[in-house]
Amino acid sequence: MGEAATPARRPGRPAQISRERIVRAVSTFDNIDAMTMRQLAERLDVRHGALYRWVKNRDELFDLISEVVVDRITEAVDEEPGDWRSQLRRLALLMREHFLALPGYASHLSRPHAHNPHSVDRLRRACAEIFARSGASRQEADHSCLVFITTMIGWLAAEEQPVPVGHVEPRFDLFLGVLLRGLPVRESDASAALGPGA
Repeated sequence: MGEAATPARRPGRPAQISRERIVRAVSTFDNIDAMTMRQLAERLDVRHGALYRWVKNRDELFDLISEVVVDRITEAVDEEPGDWRSQLRRLALLMREHFLALPGYASHLSRPHAHNPHSVDRLRRACAEIFARSGASRQEADHSCLVFITTMIGWLAAEEQPVPVGHVEPRFDLFLGVLLRGLPVRESDASAALGPGA
């Protein structure tokens, strides 16, 4: 979302800060988990207190980041033509592009914490609409989204980690191919996976 689409500034908010500027500044850090609010204010070239008029703490900062990232992803998915599989592949590629552009963001999301419900719900709805076009029922679409989003975040968090010497380099193309072949989920998949007597 461009600067022109930034919501109207509330009284007291400095004009030199915007959601997009904050996220761009965050992307310049090596690991956003190790970044402090004071360091972010310095990177934005504003006073510490000026940043706190936008976000009061790190939780609000991550909420703001998630809103911007999900805006970018859902807008681009909406513009993608083609069948549901190509749109799902596009969603996966966009998540990878935008999550990994913020070092440490996927790892942060992969750990238990209070997610921004508004952003998460928008991403989930966009995902569910794609599965609905595959002919999946509402329940199957919801389960498929859960599998897709949590698996994607886990993979991207793993991609952020350095590869130990002697270990295989993670290949996103292989991972994505396996993931897409297994979706959408069906009730028959669950019973088959657990096996007899489960």
